[in-house]
Amino acid sequence: MDIAATARRGRGQARRAGNSRAVEAGGRAGFVARGVIYFLVGVLALRIAFDSGGGGAGGDQKGKQADRGGALAEIAQKPFGSVLLWVLGAALVGMVLWRLSEAAFGAAGPDGHKASKRLASAGRAVFYAFVAYSVLLFAAGDRGSGSGSGDTQSKDVTAEVLGMPGGRWLVAAGGAVIAGAGLWIAGRAALRKFHKHLRLGAMSPAARRTVDITGVFGGVARGLVFAVAGGFAVAAAAKARSGEAKGMDDTLRSFSTTPAGPWLLALIAAGLVAFGLFSCANARWRRL
Repeated sequence: MDIAATARRGRGQARRAGNSRAVEAGGRAGFVARGVIYFLVGVLALRIAFDSGGGGAGGDQKGKQADRGGALAEIAQKPFGSVLLWVLGAALVGMVLWRLSEAAFGAAGPDGHKASKRLASAGRAVFYAFVAYSVLLFAAGDRGSGSGSGDTQSKDVTAEVLGMPGGRWLVAAGGAVIAGAGLWIAGRAALRKFHKHLRLGAMSPAARRTVDITGVFGGVARGLVFAVAGGFAVAAAAKARSGEAKGMDDTLRSFSTTPAGPWLLALIAAGLVAFGLFSCANARWRRL
């Protein structure tokens, strides 16, 4: 009986730790960090779109990368940039801890304890752990995650997988999953599914309109970027050419090669800026 009681007390203490104010603060800080990164990626993509070369031919923004590495490099150039990078990395660690608490104890909301929701939170924790690690590595002086790395890594990883037995099928499956996730993200944003995660009653009418605009516009733009990147991976599998795979920067630049030209890239870039703002709004009004 003593062992059982001790175990129950241990579980209770763990649950309280998972629901603590510190974990909540970490989650909110993580949303701000994510928002900063997406905001800067959007700004960099806007610069590429309005460059005289339109991004497709390189232009004045050839050395700029509209991806996480480019955003980190942009921060590093600012006053106290190194400090800001460490703060950003620490905030993303807070996001990881919050997602892990969701995976262990369930998320906020009536269906937060479903196995599927907890599994999704675990997957997000792994993803943000990778992002936090790359940011902290960059802050520590390893600039390998900077300019151009996202596109290069996508091609390198694709080449490695294509060289495996059944590699083309693996790349195709991975691309299909990414494309499907992108369409799912865009669809949920368009349907305003994010409402159930927000404390709408705490918002003023103007704030709610702003959150709706940035949530729909930003979410759809973000989803389309994922969907197109997944499509490029499927194309790489179909042609057995790793060069067809694209990271975020090359995916964004590809929008400028459509008949709409740089204006489509500018629209998507503005959407990423909007998603950055929406993510920061989550830091204030998200149910955690």
